[in-house]
Amino acid sequence: MIRLAANLSMLFNEHAFMDRFAAAAKAGFKGVEYLFPYAYAADELRDALNKHQLEQVLFNLPPGDWDAGERGLASLPGREGEFRDSVIEGLRYAEALNCPRVHAMAGLLPEDADAATQAEHHATYIRNLRFAASEAAKVGREILIEPINTRDMPGFFLSRQAQAMAVLEELGATNLKLQFDLYHCQIMEGDLIRHLERQFSAIGHVQIAGVPERHEPNVGEVHYPAIFERLSALGYRGWVGCEYRPLAGTRAGLGWGEAWGLTTH
Repeated sequence: MIRLAANLSMLFNEHAFMDRFAAAAKAGFKGVEYLFPYAYAADELRDALNKHQLEQVLFNLPPGDWDAGERGLASLPGREGEFRDSVIEGLRYAEALNCPRVHAMAGLLPEDADAATQAEHHATYIRNLRFAASEAAKVGREILIEPINTRDMPGFFLSRQAQAMAVLEELGATNLKLQFDLYHCQIMEGDLIRHLERQFSAIGHVQIAGVPERHEPNVGEVHYPAIFERLSALGYRGWVGCEYRPLAGTRAGLGWGEAWGLTTH
């Protein structure tokens, strides 16, 4: 059964952030995700989840200075202390919100990074993820890693599915999983169903959006009903995060999801 989660950083932006929980529940969503919770008290977020009978399914660890263009800390040499602090803070929120998984964004490579620089980032990434997985295991949480396309996020350290799978294999932590975003994978590599099949045992969360403009999933080149059918056949029981930018109002564009419990009314 496909379970859809609203990404509140992208959907229902016609409402103030704390009002998006009610809007998501009214539209038929049972779960929510978003980029970051840290601007709000954990108690306030938990109350919103409880009030609207929603599950918190995902958010990101603190990413560094987002407004200045940073996109994660996990692979950045010299920022290990800050990364460790971000893990502690993220897991504190995860426990308070009963969220089973958090995403550790890899961060950006310097422009024109040579092989030695890339190797240094890889070594830092492995060390940091080992720490994050160990800390998360103590509180029964998962750490996710996500390949992100380099068109939307130039220089992002983790951009290919094989690269992510090699990292997971190198670390071998049972609570370190793949965040499989079909939008990013289609842009970088395509062949979505075969990627899902090959990597299925490693997948901890799935996200969707239309390609190439990142609008509703029924707009663009990916046929999501076939993707959902294959996910169900594979036995996927996790959440599917709807991380797209609505063409118009969020509610008006939810017709694509009526077969999976969403409503435009």
